[in-house]
Amino acid sequence: MGRRNDTERTYDIVLFGATGFVGELTAEYLARHAPDGLRWAVAGRDAGKLERLRNRLAEIDPACATLGLLRADAGDAESMRELAGHARVVATTVGPYVHHGEELVAACAEAGTDYVDLTGEPEFVDLMYVRYDARARETGARLVHACGFDSVPHDLGAYFTVRQLPEGVPLTVEGFVRVQGMFSGGTFASALNQFSRGPQMAAAGRERRRHEPRLLGRRASAGPGVPRFAKEVGAWVVPLPTIDPQIVARSARALDRYGPDFRYRHYAAVKRLPFVLGGVAFAGTVFAAAQLPATRRLLSNRLKPGEGPDAAKRAKSWFTVRFVGEGGGRRVFTEVTGGDPGYGETAKMLAESALSLAFDDLPARAGQLTTAVAMGDALIERLRRAGITFRVVAGA
Repeated sequence: MGRRNDTERTYDIVLFGATGFVGELTAEYLARHAPDGLRWAVAGRDAGKLERLRNRLAEIDPACATLGLLRADAGDAESMRELAGHARVVATTVGPYVHHGEELVAACAEAGTDYVDLTGEPEFVDLMYVRYDARARETGARLVHACGFDSVPHDLGAYFTVRQLPEGVPLTVEGFVRVQGMFSGGTFASALNQFSRGPQMAAAGRERRRHEPRLLGRRASAGPGVPRFAKEVGAWVVPLPTIDPQIVARSARALDRYGPDFRYRHYAAVKRLPFVLGGVAFAGTVFAAAQLPATRRLLSNRLKPGEGPDAAKRAKSWFTVRFVGEGGGRRVFTEVTGGDPGYGETAKMLAESALSLAFDDLPARAGQLTTAVAMGDALIERLRRAGITFRVVAGA
């Protein structure tokens, strides 16, 4: 593993897609909370939008008046190589990633540049592992996907829960997610895209399994649970088919601390049964509509990329993830909580992930990594200082 010398890079962090909805929130977070002396830049296709963003950021922090601006196009391989060559860490909000993300991952893997994104797209993550994990290991690049609400609270929450349990014994962890919030046009576009790509997603998963090394002497799984009333959280729960359980299982495969036999289950928790049934029906309807190009376009036009809830609506949003962990005769309840999951907290998670890669004393690992494997305790402490709660609720 050979990482390029940091002094060769112009910037510590480059934020790509900075003029999009979540990109602007991330840029504003960095303007307010970046450490003194951070060398950072914003990047995107439209030079005029970047200039206007810099002017707004300068109102938050006058030092941003000289912020670097980089014009870059996700579809231009040379543009992505130039971007990766300027940065120690690249953070990108440009999705759907399966359509717009590969050139930047390839460039970062080749240049030894650390990379973070907000993808919740299993197909993209699997394809990037197959194509670029090996090269990233050679150059020292850390490719860390899913650094927003997908999947930071779940991955780090499971990791935090495991740390409260005995070592060297079989462990089970269940995560129960409750949210109040709205999603942006970009998030909606990514979801519709995933719903329409079931065969491609399955094929990418099979290809990844052919390339991944077999886990010897240990097991780690994240199979689907069953709908039920969960006394542990006093709510009806249904399996949540997001990328999060896959990410948790990959952390467990990589880290011995998860024990010789680790099992994870991931649920949405709802207090009232009618809401569960309504949510399942709505998801089924959207999934069915996404299979046909005409209805998919109709849905896409309802909420376009770049659009999202205003500040007042975001202020009323929140999330809670309750974890129940068991093993070695001990049972523990933990919780991760925060504010607006889709935007304010997602921007915070992405920014702090990039800052952690840039500045924290982290394990010497490279390739495609999860947040727990790449950053672990360091990122938990950053997020705690930033207002996201990780706590033990009860244990016996």
